[in-house]
Amino acid sequence: MRLGSLRLRLVAAGTIALLVALGVAGAGMVVLFKRHVARTLASDLDVHLRQLLNGLEVDADGRIMVARPPADPRFTVPLSGLYWQISDDHGQLLRSRSLWDTILPLPIDEPGPSDVHQHELTGPVGARVLVAERGIVMNPGSQIRVRAAVAYDLDGATSAVRAFAKDLSIALAVLAIILAIGTTVQVSLGLRPLAVLRRRVAEIRSGQRQHLPVEVPTEVAPLVEEVNALLDAQSREILRSRSRAADLAHGFKTPLAALTADAARLKELGQLELARNVEDVAEAMSRQVDRELALARLRGKARGGPEAATELAPLVDALLGTLARTPAAAHVSFDGEVPAGLRVAMDRTDLAEVLGNLLENAARHATGTVRITASAAPVIVTVEDDGPGIPDAKIGRVLERGGRLDEQGPGSGLGLAIVQDVLEAYGWRLQIGRSALGGAKITIAPALIAALRGSEAPARAPETPRSILTAG
Repeated sequence: MRLGSLRLRLVAAGTIALLVALGVAGAGMVVLFKRHVARTLASDLDVHLRQLLNGLEVDADGRIMVARPPADPRFTVPLSGLYWQISDDHGQLLRSRSLWDTILPLPIDEPGPSDVHQHELTGPVGARVLVAERGIVMNPGSQIRVRAAVAYDLDGATSAVRAFAKDLSIALAVLAIILAIGTTVQVSLGLRPLAVLRRRVAEIRSGQRQHLPVEVPTEVAPLVEEVNALLDAQSREILRSRSRAADLAHGFKTPLAALTADAARLKELGQLELARNVEDVAEAMSRQVDRELALARLRGKARGGPEAATELAPLVDALLGTLARTPAAAHVSFDGEVPAGLRVAMDRTDLAEVLGNLLENAARHATGTVRITASAAPVIVTVEDDGPGIPDAKIGRVLERGGRLDEQGPGSGLGLAIVQDVLEAYGWRLQIGRSALGGAKITIAPALIAALRGSEAPARAPETPRSILTAG
């Protein structure tokens, strides 16, 4: 997921929300557990206190005694964390063995017979203890007032809370990971219709379909309807533009024919220089008109796709056979390697114009050899010659958008400028480099493949059977 993607934003927002929610829930659960421990501890102290008071008796001398001590064995273990202590108003003090030689420093307080007071004090070895105390009168006749207290070391409760928090944090971390994965899966499933639409848009661009499918989730249905309406409007506008361009180009045919006729009459009158100037202007205008006619035919049609695929090897054979009979190729031999059965997603007429112009241009500048090669995966076609080539300083300029590639010499047909226009209409790119033969090396490939390869990367040799092309 790239930075700024919708999926990353949704996953990040969901994960942050989960972490915040789990953090708050974890903190709340720790607080609740701490309160539960406190209530449980207070309840246990009340039980111990009742057992201690129920076991008190007064002997014949009027002294209090613990006839039945609490049953919890921790009262008999020194510094076990559970203590009891009894005192009366005569100064008598009884305490559990667990207190050893310490005394609980009870605050000045007078709890009633039905009241249980709780305090947090500093107990044995400086530990914090929770004390529950209660006051009773043992002998109504002698009015012996007894103050009984039971204490519990809070370190044990704190350790329990910490252990619970640790276990809970591990459980919440595992839960967070599971929920984060679930959030990622949920977001991916939710965005899957958008991924499908992206592929369908790519199919529209490649010519495999004309509209987006309407069987989409309700949330994206308005977007699909708007895009389909935009595609229909664009198609109508392209059709109108083609018609206007064709009408305009055809409108120039008659004036150009008149200029050509005027040039012929000027030659008959002996004004040769003026006639050549008029012919040059008419020829330049005619090439521009032909270019606009070709572009008008091309716009809206160059979508690629299976219906526009052309088998490359037979077309190259036909082009080389025709070109070999022209005066420009009389001194050139052609050879090449094209995989049998290789199909190019381009209309046959457009592909013939592209390759025919490239081969004719190479033959015009070659010293003796022109080579055409192609690879099947990915589809890359290369035309090379052994001529002087194009200076490195001019390669970048001739490849600039809007630059005229046919300024290197006298052209014919559509010219290299039209070649580039046709390739751009199909989403292809033309690259110029230095050939191993010594001349120019022109490579055509889909734009993405061309961008990954670079202008000087050699085409990969195909693994499928090849047709060996020779002419000359």
